[in-house]
Amino acid sequence: MDLAYLRAHPEHLPTFRTHQRIRETPVAGGSSCTAARLTLDDGHSIFAKTWAESATGDQPGHFFASEAAGLRWLQEADAVAVPEVIVALPNLLALEWVEPGEPDPGAAERFGRDLATLHRAGAPAFGADWPGFIGTLPADNTRDEGPWSRWFVERRLLPYLRMSVDNGALGPAERKLVEQVTDRAAALGGDEPPARLHGDLWPGNLLWGRDDRAWLVDPAAHGGHRETDLAQLALFGGAPHLDRIRAAYDEAWPLADGWPERIPLHQLHLLLVHTALFGATYREAVAHTARSALLASGALPSTGERRPTDRWRPR
Repeated sequence: MDLAYLRAHPEHLPTFRTHQRIRETPVAGGSSCTAARLTLDDGHSIFAKTWAESATGDQPGHFFASEAAGLRWLQEADAVAVPEVIVALPNLLALEWVEPGEPDPGAAERFGRDLATLHRAGAPAFGADWPGFIGTLPADNTRDEGPWSRWFVERRLLPYLRMSVDNGALGPAERKLVEQVTDRAAALGGDEPPARLHGDLWPGNLLWGRDDRAWLVDPAAHGGHRETDLAQLALFGGAPHLDRIRAAYDEAWPLADGWPERIPLHQLHLLLVHTALFGATYREAVAHTARSALLASGALPSTGERRPTDRWRPR
């Protein structure tokens, strides 16, 4: 099997793997999927992942189809580097192999400019035309004309707040803080038309390639607010050369006034996803970020607390 044959007959990949006709090298991945580097007869490598046997729960329907749709949609913008989808089957996803490299200031600046181009490609509405996932959780991608602040509260904050309360990760105090944020989201301003987002752009989903480019992987792609991608890049210690990424982005497409004050609001979504998925470990992160968003909205008196949440550890 070579790459040309695989592109023409993607449905044959599971059979070749079952009969050990392809060399496999395990690749470290997340908790829900098993990943491998597959080396084909012509020397090409591809990245393949399947639902892990050790994962909690069954594979959700449309799980890999959703990721494939998001990758293709991002790639259509011809902006940021996105791996080609080579095989998209119900139980397997295979992508172009990206040779890992080291973070580079020049690559960071290029990524900032390219990310602005991706966002400018836009979206028909908030949400997307395919069922969404964030990690292994469903994400409501029902298309919505907005405004963004209402859509974000209803589709990206409240569902994961409910999950986090139901699983005991958040208590009454944290619930009250987040609900106060949802009540004041519109007051923070910054409503914009839908941009074309990666949607889960914490630093671990930015792959620095040997080709001096930063590649987007593992998206939860949808039409959303461009500040969400940028805010997520600051989580969990922050992406390498984040200041250069932001500066290059702002030069290519200036951000709206007040964007630093809105960082906690945008970050709250991904942190609520973490409490919904991983429990109370992220309770403090949610509470801190909610307070920061309320400070920015004027709902709490200033205490000198650092606002952007960037110290929490990744999943």
